[in-house]
Amino acid sequence: MSTLEINDLHVSVETKEGPKPILRGVDLTIDSGQTHAIMGPNGSGKSTLAYSLAGHPKYQVTGGSVTLDGEDVLAMTVDERARAGLFLAMQYPVEVPGVSVSNFLRTAKTAIDGEAPKLRHWVKDVKVAMEQLRMDSTFAERSVNEGFSGGEKKRHEILQLELLKPKFAVLDETDSGLDVDALRIVSEGVNRVKENTDAGFLLITHYTRILRYIKPDFVHVFVAGRIAEEGGSELADRLEEEGYDRFLTGTEAAAL
Repeated sequence: MSTLEINDLHVSVETKEGPKPILRGVDLTIDSGQTHAIMGPNGSGKSTLAYSLAGHPKYQVTGGSVTLDGEDVLAMTVDERARAGLFLAMQYPVEVPGVSVSNFLRTAKTAIDGEAPKLRHWVKDVKVAMEQLRMDSTFAERSVNEGFSGGEKKRHEILQLELLKPKFAVLDETDSGLDVDALRIVSEGVNRVKENTDAGFLLITHYTRILRYIKPDFVHVFVAGRIAEEGGSELADRLEEEGYDRFLTGTEAAAL
């Protein structure tokens, strides 16, 4: 079993007015096989947490720690974090002109595993995964995300997840911009990874609709850069009915 532990994490971002604190002491522990959902209003720091875990240079960690099986994640470079087992599905996947999906995937798999996958098995694995995600085989030879629709980009993120098999996956608003069919297909992909591996998941979302397909073990309400409340899946249902108003009072509202 693996454990991703976030302890009293503080993160700032540089602005024209100077450093602005975003995360204000985040504590969260995710074990293998667990699915944690983070929900919260816009500007609460959910995506900042995702990108800080991945090592985005825009975000400056000013306090706290992140460890994966006892190893200091914050001391690792971005590629070292990926090799250690961290995966980020981005809210806005970037285009990489001139790099085909097939080359990108095999290069990433080789970098993570330390050796190239056997070509015959790899081609079969990619084909099966693409079929399950309703991706046409021609996507393999297209440049990464170039000309892809929003739904196609998100399915490509899940294709990476299925093939790279990380220890922990952070899904940053993967449901954003998806229609009903695409949401179901993407969710089925996540659930396949859950069924076939011991991966742990940190699922960041505004809405409960994706949680109807991907059942969380724990739900955390994120407000003003910290976790304001925790519970089971019933907490997501309550948020759907009541919204976040009861959390946005006093100092918490002022911090947003």
